[in-house]
Amino acid sequence: MAEPNFPAVPADVAPNRVAAFFDLDKTIIASSSALAFSKPLLREGLINRRAALRSAYAQLVFSLAGADAGKTERMRQEVSALCAGWDVAQVSSIVEETLHDVVDPLVYVEATELIASHKADGHDVIVLSATGEEVVAPVARMLGATRSVATRMQIVDGRYSGQVDFYCYGENKAIAAKDLAATYGYDLAECHAYTDSSTDIPLLEVVGHPYAVNPDRLLRKHAATKDWPVLTFDNPMSLRNRLPLASPTAVALGLGVAAAGATWYSLSRRRKDR
Repeated sequence: MAEPNFPAVPADVAPNRVAAFFDLDKTIIASSSALAFSKPLLREGLINRRAALRSAYAQLVFSLAGADAGKTERMRQEVSALCAGWDVAQVSSIVEETLHDVVDPLVYVEATELIASHKADGHDVIVLSATGEEVVAPVARMLGATRSVATRMQIVDGRYSGQVDFYCYGENKAIAAKDLAATYGYDLAECHAYTDSSTDIPLLEVVGHPYAVNPDRLLRKHAATKDWPVLTFDNPMSLRNRLPLASPTAVALGLGVAAAGATWYSLSRRRKDR
């Protein structure tokens, strides 16, 4: 399976030394980003009602039981088989057109404040997700992230083949973080990572400042043994409701101004107390 590829940093751009890596599902948003799009995919005829109902059931299991390695792998296989033959341009168009209706209401307030705080401190913000890049990249842009790395499906003649070129999951997230550090000059000992899942422990272990967010049972136990901070995000709210009529760029900038001081002060105090 191929590794992620990143563009080189221009010679005249001074790289940031610090990055904050964020998982997406149940860390930034209160749901599975891939399954959240089942309704628009059904409406556009890419999936049938039976597949949509199966997605809804999978979402319920995901929410109640957490996404352990077995569940996530089964979900990956099902999604890969389901999307074989889909037109990539059509999928990207559906995501772009429905992004704010589907994902926006699911975004945790606490996550956007934290993202804004990192940006205010001059850190790069990177979303790492096992969901496909056609979904993750627009979500990352909406949130004002610096860049994103996601699962990359194989594309043949403009359509998904059903095969995976890069699965951004488990150990591969740690590999992606190391590759990003090598490409953009991050000092991993100074970097931060936030995730809810025990499958992301390899990512948490490669940074100097790991955080467990709404952790599953195994991650909570591991965090306790490592003395990692545990954060609780429980307030999803639409970005548009927080800043009415604002564009995604204005939302990101507005959140940075509004949230940077209080949130980053709180985090700084928490780090000093560790």
